[in-house]
Formats: sequence, C-alpha cells, structure tokens
Amino acid sequence: MIRVLVADDQAMVRAGLRLILEGQPDIEVVGEAADGEDAQVAVRRDRPDLVLMDIRMPRLDGIAATRRLIEHHPALRILVVTTFDADHYVFEALRAGASGFILKDSSPEQLVAAVRLIAAGDALLAPARTRRLIEAQVRPQASFDTGLISTLTDREREVLVLMARGFDNGQIAAELFVGEATVRTHVGHVLSKLNARSRAQAVVVAYESGLVRPSSA
Repeated sequence: MIRVLVADDQAMVRAGLRLILEGQPDIEVVGEAADGEDAQVAVRRDRPDLVLMDIRMPRLDGIAATRRLIEHHPALRILVVTTFDADHYVFEALRAGASGFILKDSSPEQLVAAVRLIAAGDALLAPARTRRLIEAQVRPQASFDTGLISTLTDREREVLVLMARGFDNGQIAAELFVGEATVRTHVGHVLSKLNARSRAQAVVVAYESGLVRPSSA
C-alpha cells in the first residue's frame, strides 16, 4: 500500500486529488496539508511514503518544504504538482530532492501512474519532459567540474549517464549486460556518493557538473 499525503493550499484541489487516489486499491491518502508548514507536521504524524506537493503555497512554499522534508526524512518521495508556467520552481524542487513532477491538468490515470512510478523509485517520471526542463534551467558549465562526480567509478558514471537519458533499471541492465540487482546496487552507490535523494536530483547534479551536456544525454 502506498501511503500518500496531499499538500495544497486549495481545499477543492486536495479533495479532488484524494478522490482520485482513494479509488485505487494500492493507494491510501493518509493526510492533507494546506501549506508547507502543515506538511512538516503531517509527515511526522501520518508517516506517508509519498507527498503530493504543490509549489505555490503560503507560509512555506513547496520548494522550501521539499528541502526540509528531504533533510529530515530522506526516504520520503515527493511528487511536485504544478502548472505549465512554473519550470524554474519545479527545477529548484528537483534540485532540493523531489522525485518528479506532474502538471495539474494531467488526467486521473496519469496521476495514479505517476504516484506508482515515483513510489517504486526505479525510473524517472516522464524522462523526456524532465530532461527538457533540466536542460532549459541548468546553468551551463564552462569546464567539467569533477566535485562529487569524481567519487564515482567508471561504471557508476555510465549508470548515471543512462539515468539522465531516462533509462529505468531494466533498460540500464540490458544496455550494460548486467542484472537488475547489480544496477540497483550501482544506482544506490550513485545516489549515496552524490548526496542525492532521488534519481531526478542525481540527474540535475550530472548536468550541473558537466558530465551530461544539454541535448547529449
């Protein structure tokens, strides 16, 4: 069962999201929050696996809330729910550790699929769209900045580049001719060494370091 917390400042939106998700046999909405501050309290109280996080909320916005939640609950998955004109804010949320994003005008079926994919944690959500967003927002590096990337082995770098291309674990395994268990181990090492709390955050690091260049992933 996937335990979900819905964080949005509009009561009607929260009610709509709850209605969609509670109709699924493998998803349970365990709580709601009207802003980022409430979300901090609700996560401690309700212990969700995943938070549906609005970006623009009073008191504490979704970016700051994501950063705080990931710091104190590193295993928590956060799915940003946003509008089409908030790319910069979504990028900052991904940098802060959000696992992915979905537009508010997505269909109920797309929302449910996104929650399941983010909860599983073995693939990027909407990899092509995520890559385009990161490429549009990332600051290009004049030269390769090793930094945390230098701690990765050659194979771990290969895995990270494939993650940036949107490959899931099964696809990475096929590309590198290894088992999925081996891929999961490599992905875990990549996230740990980069201090990344999600695949999306690791991909942001790959772009910011210069390991992956725009339109070359």
